[in-house]
Amino acid sequence: MLKVILFAAIAALSAYAAHADTFRFVALGDMAYGDPAVDYPRLEALIDAINERNPTFTIHLGDTKSGNAPCSDEVLLKQRDFMNRFTGALIYTPGDNEWTDCHKAGAFDPRERLSFIRQNYFPSPNSLGKKPLKLIRQADLMPEFASFVENARFSHGGIAFATVHVVGSNNGFETHDPAAATEFFARNKANIAWLNAAFGAAVRDNAKGLVLALHANMFEFDFNELGRKRHLRHSGFKSFAEALVKRAEAFTRPVLLVYGDSHIFRIYRPYRRKPANLVALEVFGAPDMHAVEITVDPDDPAIWSFRPIYNPAP
Repeated sequence: MLKVILFAAIAALSAYAAHADTFRFVALGDMAYGDPAVDYPRLEALIDAINERNPTFTIHLGDTKSGNAPCSDEVLLKQRDFMNRFTGALIYTPGDNEWTDCHKAGAFDPRERLSFIRQNYFPSPNSLGKKPLKLIRQADLMPEFASFVENARFSHGGIAFATVHVVGSNNGFETHDPAAATEFFARNKANIAWLNAAFGAAVRDNAKGLVLALHANMFEFDFNELGRKRHLRHSGFKSFAEALVKRAEAFTRPVLLVYGDSHIFRIYRPYRRKPANLVALEVFGAPDMHAVEITVDPDDPAIWSFRPIYNPAP
């Protein structure tokens, strides 16, 4: 009997050692869109549910309000306060509704709103949340892109993570608006440079995988064929997506693209053939105010596994 007990204990310890680097993080975005009197308590309930799960960190993929909601200081700062309710670290990358589309929600200048977000959400290299992470920011590494404080990266458990400021609404590329086009070209250049730097760092650090977090759905689906035809949707995403495909294919190790924008929870391969190592996760979005927990096991060839976190509020 003693031998059996010892054998079982050794087997359990071996299994633990083999998976000692396993960790969990949460992703969410595109909420809250409805009446604040109703949806703010729902958002708080979801945050409480995530806190109960005690993930290593949480990533917010942007769109903290609907495109029609005001882009006032009060509304934007309220969402920052929600992010600071997370008991762990909260890493945020902006969506289009916070700034790009603000001209649709009153007399707001999108570029001024972007400046406000950068000042108030990214004042230091630390993330949001009650236990912030120290992030590596593009602004601090690349003088040419000193304003891009929102583009960040970090690593955990042998996995590289990076946020890139790619948003819905054609990534802010509006050919009829010279100011918007100028902003787009500058940000797109910075995003591609940061994408390349993130993959370069992952190779240098011998990372077992890479997670890329951004807001936009860069793909269009033919639902009649269940996604058999997939292609880039708008020119505002073309060059960045081409760079992503090139770097992911060269990396060869698992790459997880996490995004929001379309409000449809799904896990799939965005390209039919190559890069075969690229998997995409789109998170829930309003009115489905839920989140997704991702378990990362660097010793598992698949690395990623997924579990919805359903909002306990009705």
